[in-house]
Amino acid sequence: MTVSTQSSTEFVDITAQLRDLVKESGITDGVCYVYVPHTTAAVTLNESHDPTVARDIDISLSRLVPRIGDYLHRESNSAAHIKATLVGSSVTLFVDDGTLFLGRWQGVYFCEFDGPRIRKVKVRMAGLP
Repeated sequence: MTVSTQSSTEFVDITAQLRDLVKESGITDGVCYVYVPHTTAAVTLNESHDPTVARDIDISLSRLVPRIGDYLHRESNSAAHIKATLVGSSVTLFVDDGTLFLGRWQGVYFCEFDGPRIRKVKVRMAGLP
């Protein structure tokens, strides 16, 4: 799947698209692997009911890893690389009874740290029909 981001840092809720892919796959019991093949972007599972949670995560990451620092990487996006490392490049989700098995408030976020860009998210599923 493709995700288009509009700002330098952005959390995009991709849960609905993943639910659609699971439904289209026909898998009723299995796993859904979500992988981001970029070094300045990530994917995470967290609360999606209240959008301020994603903002709080973004603010906290920016405090931990400021955009400007004593970085050696010359492309001026070291903070984006570090944030992507902290958040991670993949999540594994269970598919139960043909749907994503998520907690009541959980959602999946694509995390942009070096945008705006057009990004790829790889999704693979394995399981029983």
